[in-house]
Amino acid sequence: MDIQLKRGLLDVCVLSAIKDGESYGYKIIKDIAPYIELSESTLYTILKRLELADMLTVRTAEHGGRLRKYYRITSTGLARIEAFKAEWSEVMAIYKFVVREEFKDE
Repeated sequence: MDIQLKRGLLDVCVLSAIKDGESYGYKIIKDIAPYIELSESTLYTILKRLELADMLTVRTAEHGGRLRKYYRITSTGLARIEAFKAEWSEVMAIYKFVVREEFKDE
């Protein structure tokens, strides 16, 4: 898969994992796991990129004697999810065009 396309898809997946409320790294990975495999190192790279793009905010709080980072989606992040949903119909149209040859001969 094209790296830019995959990056965009992963960004939206992470944003979607936190759209309903604050979350933290391990929980985000656990929530995404049924849909896509995501390593911790990849997740934290994505979270940093989304933070720099003002799509999420971060706060640190103590939990079980350790510091934990909590992530919350911003209005910019929510807008990115909506833009993705609008763009997805175009992606699906392209996909249907590409695979149409496979079904012509049947």
